[in-house]
Amino acid sequence: MARHRPDPAMTNHTPTPPLPPATVAGDAARARALRSMKRFATGLLVAMAVVFVVTRAAEDGGVLGYARAFAEAAMIGALADWFAVTALFRHPLGLPIPHTAIIPTRKDEIGRGLGEFVQHNFLSGPVLSEKLASVGVADRLGRWLRDPANAATVGARVGDLVRAATDALDHDEVGEAVAAAVTGRIRAVPAAPLAAEVLEVAVAGGHHQAALDAVLAGSAALLEHNQDELRARLDSESPWWVPDAVDDRIFAKVYAGVSHFLVEVGENPDHHVRRQFDERVRALVDDLRRSPELAAKAEGLKAQVLDHPSVQAWAATLWGDARHALVEATADETSELRRHLEAAVVRLGETLVADADLRRKLDTWVEQTVVDLLHQYRAEVADLVAGTVARWDANDASRRIELQVGRDLQYIRINGTVVGGLAGLALHAIGELAF
Repeated sequence: MARHRPDPAMTNHTPTPPLPPATVAGDAARARALRSMKRFATGLLVAMAVVFVVTRAAEDGGVLGYARAFAEAAMIGALADWFAVTALFRHPLGLPIPHTAIIPTRKDEIGRGLGEFVQHNFLSGPVLSEKLASVGVADRLGRWLRDPANAATVGARVGDLVRAATDALDHDEVGEAVAAAVTGRIRAVPAAPLAAEVLEVAVAGGHHQAALDAVLAGSAALLEHNQDELRARLDSESPWWVPDAVDDRIFAKVYAGVSHFLVEVGENPDHHVRRQFDERVRALVDDLRRSPELAAKAEGLKAQVLDHPSVQAWAATLWGDARHALVEATADETSELRRHLEAAVVRLGETLVADADLRRKLDTWVEQTVVDLLHQYRAEVADLVAGTVARWDANDASRRIELQVGRDLQYIRINGTVVGGLAGLALHAIGELAF
């Protein structure tokens, strides 16, 4: 796969970001340990120099000769290793000696090498597959999810996600889209067949007769509450020469007849008015399904209702109301939605733990997905590592690396002092014995 190298021009002109922040306490402790080891290694060098000077001044062969040889070789080893360790991070004594200050000078190459190392050794398919297979993602996930405390955590995170997602949206645009979708969906549904279905269900359940009962009861109440007004209206319509007593008798007869009729229809489930009403409703159902004229009227009425300002205003509030209710329900630990969500999470965890086939399928899917994604983007990951290192400040990067490994590198100086001294001692002994 072709790799995309960081653009040198961009590297040179991109503002240098700070290195990832380290813990202050951790850096301070490492710095103290590094200084301590440096003092010890330098002190050992100084001690060898003192021994060399003393033995050189008083040398008369014998034991002092061995001591001088040890100290002389130890100084050489210590200086050589000091030079080697220092050359990794800076120019020794500030002198621009070639091939010194290796880390600051070759920081970008080190970053590219590190990126390639990560790409080929950590992001390869076999390595990832083996690691994911050993982890048992589905089993761990199931055991974690079935814990009610973890399910509550998932519920809370879902609430945060819902709130963040809704906050990121343009509420005016979403509100208009929701209103248009709802009203558009209603407009797309033919009104007449839908009304026919509703009426047919009502007839099948006898609900239309209950509606008639409500009409009859309302009519009876209306008559009773307006009895005086109806009597006054009869009086105003009656000829002047008709006596009031006659009007009273006529009104009483008509009022009693109408009231009796309403009561009779209401109490008799087999009344012919009920049968006529049933036949008319059934005929209306049939007309709604077959009559183009009635269908057109239903569509016109539906359009008038949907275009009414009150309905439009109601549609515009749908998104806001739904969003508010959803955010509140997901944020409230005691809400019904949160309880159902957490219960579903626990059930999912229990299912994963109990169902080996489901776990195997999920593990296979996770493995394939991760491997495919990293195979596709591992070059970008390597470039990310290389580009990030390239943007680091060279001196700061060198200092951080020295804090991490410098203490261990001081042992090289100490070992060089000891090994050099032993080598010098051995050479001196060979010379003494041979000559």
